[in-house]
Amino acid sequence: MSTMAPEMLALQRLYHWEKTSPNRVAFTQPMGGGVVQDYTWSEVADQVRRMAHYLQTQGWEPGSRIAILSKNCVWWIMSDLAIWMAGHVSVPLYPTLAAQTVRQILTHSESKACFIGKLDGWDQMKPGVPADLPCLNYPLSPADAIKSYSGWDTICKNNAPLSGNPVRGADELATLIYTSGTTGLPKGVMHSFGNFAWALDSGIRRLPMGADDRMLSYLPLAHVVERVLVEHGWLRTGMQVYFADSLDTFAADLQRARPTIFFSVPRLWVKFQQGVHHKMPPAKLNRMLSIPILGGIVRRKVQKALGLDHCRIAAGGAAPMPMALLQWYSKLGLHINEGYGMTENLAVSHITEPGKNQQGTVGPAYDGVEDRIDPQTGEIQMRSPALMLGYYKEPEKTREAMTEDGWLRTGDKGSIDKHGVLTITGRVKDLFKTGKGKYVAPAPIEDKLVMHEAIEACVVTGANLGQPLGIVMLGADFQSRAADASARAEIEQSLALHLKTINATLDPHERLQCLVVAATPWTIENDVITPTFKVKRNRIEDLYAKNYERWESSGKKVIWQDS
Repeated sequence: MSTMAPEMLALQRLYHWEKTSPNRVAFTQPMGGGVVQDYTWSEVADQVRRMAHYLQTQGWEPGSRIAILSKNCVWWIMSDLAIWMAGHVSVPLYPTLAAQTVRQILTHSESKACFIGKLDGWDQMKPGVPADLPCLNYPLSPADAIKSYSGWDTICKNNAPLSGNPVRGADELATLIYTSGTTGLPKGVMHSFGNFAWALDSGIRRLPMGADDRMLSYLPLAHVVERVLVEHGWLRTGMQVYFADSLDTFAADLQRARPTIFFSVPRLWVKFQQGVHHKMPPAKLNRMLSIPILGGIVRRKVQKALGLDHCRIAAGGAAPMPMALLQWYSKLGLHINEGYGMTENLAVSHITEPGKNQQGTVGPAYDGVEDRIDPQTGEIQMRSPALMLGYYKEPEKTREAMTEDGWLRTGDKGSIDKHGVLTITGRVKDLFKTGKGKYVAPAPIEDKLVMHEAIEACVVTGANLGQPLGIVMLGADFQSRAADASARAEIEQSLALHLKTINATLDPHERLQCLVVAATPWTIENDVITPTFKVKRNRIEDLYAKNYERWESSGKKVIWQDS
């Protein structure tokens, strides 16, 4: 790892831009009510230096852990840099966690302090923050946090900027990224400064980024993709980063940023598509796109309405992208590069190559990444210089995650073709056996199910049943429409037709017996989905398994859980 050029490490990049481009705008931060504030590189570096000075005066031993609990904002990234400059290790927490998970991470990481930032659900999280833990607030923190904790602006006013350019070595621990795991308790993935620098080196060779690029930061910075792509992409290239204000202002935030690089999770790409279809029915849109000159005008109009008319790199990941969705965006002139990675490898594993038709795959490995398929289990295994240092305080789990010869076990199944292109076929552990003794891989069936406009999330399940079944959660507007009997009958008819169409494409043992419409929305709060919108299969089993046999034998094709 120590072969990494020191000038490419995170703090050295900050010093580089502070010196060479002090007056260039680094960040655009919404302050609420449509007001935005720009921050130049010299302003960012000045505040980082002042906060780092303050953190050093606290007398914590070097390498102490300091947590960040906030939605994305300029202070989030400045806190991260200040923690590093002061000689410490940052511990980001998702801004949507339950109080018990907040407490568990703060306790397990032995965090010495916590930055409490912009949050929607602070009242629910607050019980998870130990009363004796020193906390600091941001200008946009909840009123209660501003009242109770030391303020960012006051600290910056009262502390001189840290002088000189303190550096951290490539091998030093930079951060603990707690996984949002779909199983068990979160694990603290340890990554070094060198890991991040190597990940950027490799990433930029596949997806070139530069100083003229713009990005909108809205997926949690506690998540590995946002951390590598936005924070470290910004440090590496000097690009301008815009922050989103809230879910309600998201469309306006996108319009303001007009990002040139945009990453989103499949669930949001589906929502964008549904928004377009809401304004223009699919049949009409397809017809207009197929007319030569008009098609070009419509394409630009739709891209502009989405705020993506300047987007030159569109990417997706964190869960599989349905093929039909990728094709729909291609028709709009937005070719989505589908990436594959994990917290354990800094999300730099595979991604499709721009300009090549590799839809339905996750492309070849990034430069410098090695991959292979375990001949026994079909598991995808990989290694690279961005591989984690291990799980914090969990040597046993670290050993389990690696093979004897040092490759990461991904837990995913897949195949690699003769061009080195990887296709993911499911999870090693997600396969289940029906009562007929046949194995079913749920992921490919779920990809088809979720393409119905009413379905926001779904799970295919049914170990030991005669046939598998699908459990679906409707989008919010469809949930409210279903309260009306005639609208419900219409939705039911449409879902039954969708089920019939999908079953016609499946092998007999994979065909779904029925679709069950969940009565209660699946949320992060009720622990059914992770902060990156992955459904927790074990929670689904806990909640619904007792009903499976009854549903299977009901003879109905669509079952409303509330009836």
